[in-house]
Parts: sequence; structure tokens; C-alpha cells
Amino acid sequence: MAVAEREGITPEELRPLHDVVDPDALDALCTTSEISVAFPYEGYVVTVTADEPIHLEKH
Repeated sequence: MAVAEREGITPEELRPLHDVVDPDALDALCTTSEISVAFPYEGYVVTVTADEPIHLEKH
């Protein structure tokens, strides 16, 4: 997971992503490059777009 890598910790040390966003809904929304989804997670704003890497911005 991108946040864990950025923080230098294991993903198990973070709150489960499904507590913040529905992973199936996220997958469904990001099937086209025309849509991006942003949500807060563990002190970051995470932006997901189908054709781009995950973007993290410290919040």
C-alpha cells in the first residue's frame, strides 16, 4: 500500500482501507481514466485514477 510505503511501515500497522472507502466501489469507479476519486486516509489525501499511479498528498 502506498501510504505504508511512504510512512516506512507495514500495511498491517494502518487502519483497514475498507473502514474508509468501499474497495469494490473504488474499483468500479476507476475503470475509466476520466474519473478520479480522492479520499482522506491516515493523514493523507489519496487520489486514485485508473491510468495513473496513486497520488498521495500529506494532509
